[in-house]
Amino acid sequence: MKSIILAGGSGSRLWPLSRDEYPKQLLSFDDKESLLQKTFNRLCSFSKPSEIVTITNVKHFQNIKLQLNKIDKNNVVIGEPIGKNTAPAIASTLEYFRQAGTDDDIVLIVPSDHLIKDTEKFNKTVEQGLALAKQGNIVTFGIKPNYPETGYGYIKVGAPLSCGYKVEKFEEKPDFETAKKYLESGEYYWNGGIFMGKISTFLSEFEKYAPDIYSNLPELNFLQDLKIKYSVYEKMPSISVDYAIMEKSDKIALVELLSDWNDLGSWQSMYKVKDKDSDGNVLTGKVITEGVKNSLIYSQKEVVAVSGLENIILVETEDAIMACKMDESQDVKKLYEKLKSVESDTIKLHKTVFRPWGYYTCMNSGEGYLTKTICVLPKQKLSVQSHNHRSEHWVVLEGEALVLLDGEKHYIKSGESIDIPVQAKHSLQNPYDKELKIIEVQKGDYISEDDIIRYEDCYGRV
Repeated sequence: MKSIILAGGSGSRLWPLSRDEYPKQLLSFDDKESLLQKTFNRLCSFSKPSEIVTITNVKHFQNIKLQLNKIDKNNVVIGEPIGKNTAPAIASTLEYFRQAGTDDDIVLIVPSDHLIKDTEKFNKTVEQGLALAKQGNIVTFGIKPNYPETGYGYIKVGAPLSCGYKVEKFEEKPDFETAKKYLESGEYYWNGGIFMGKISTFLSEFEKYAPDIYSNLPELNFLQDLKIKYSVYEKMPSISVDYAIMEKSDKIALVELLSDWNDLGSWQSMYKVKDKDSDGNVLTGKVITEGVKNSLIYSQKEVVAVSGLENIILVETEDAIMACKMDESQDVKKLYEKLKSVESDTIKLHKTVFRPWGYYTCMNSGEGYLTKTICVLPKQKLSVQSHNHRSEHWVVLEGEALVLLDGEKHYIKSGESIDIPVQAKHSLQNPYDKELKIIEVQKGDYISEDDIIRYEDCYGRV
């Protein structure tokens, strides 16, 4: 079996923990594996690592690749130049398999941000769906609803099949009263966005129902480049796979998902899967409470003190605070969109940003300057690069730095510093066994991460 991981989402409902350039699938909510890594490991029960293909936006490409390489370096990542929703992403990845000559195989398609703990029952569900997939059906895994959720799409089932049901129709996210009716009828399942079928069957349905996507697939050349060209992708419509083919095809079957499932699509869903204290609270970080019940409070850095509140969400990060009622956590997306409209940096990146070589934290910024602390992990190095608009001043705090500056090597010890002029070719490196920590002061008429010209890079970012 082949597998596809859809990893292009932004996770806007989990702001401010999830950010545009470091979304929820890259985050770990138990201080261990990220949701993406959990998904990849789950699929290894069915597919070889080299036959698990992750498709994501190019801005997430390096972080996705870095995380999956920690599990198995044979993984495959495809980069989308722009977000186009799930239908173009799935169709393009199916084309990758067709070009590899495996279009008669079964493919399992899953989102990257689902939390599934009972892998044994998940595997059993896949095995049940396999028989229907081999018969030429496109199988969707439905989740039996246990409360009237308004944040999910629904699927109405019809005639029973050998190990599932024929799908009668897909329904949009309902209002509360409609969701109650769906729940009471027993005929509806939540749409979890998990699909399985023959690669050839999927492609045939795309050809039939989404020709404006299918007709562009031959222009993709994955033997040459795993990053999709913008000139090809821009021709495809932005549309979900549900709208493009699932709602139109007569080959859709449903198998009930036997395992636990949560898409962690909101802070309320996060609250539901976390262990609670005796007052029904989920408390993380430096949190002090008095008379607080049935609430989720998350502190990343500062002390958060709360008194006399119930059924609330409160999240503090280094640069943002978000509070809402528990049952209105879906509306965090509206806050995210408002912040996006005013071009707030808080939706893009955290103050601490992870890179393949380590991480950096923005300390302060103003007109024409920015200061960072940078940590370079042992035996790692930054790319050979230059900047057209800024100079840099580095002060070593811990460890020892090897600095390449216009072809010359400089060894900088703790307490020493070095200047990097505008347009100078340079690289910060740590060839030693201990972490290297420095303070970087940037000065110039334009301060941005896109003012980087790379010449050499061991992480393939040139």
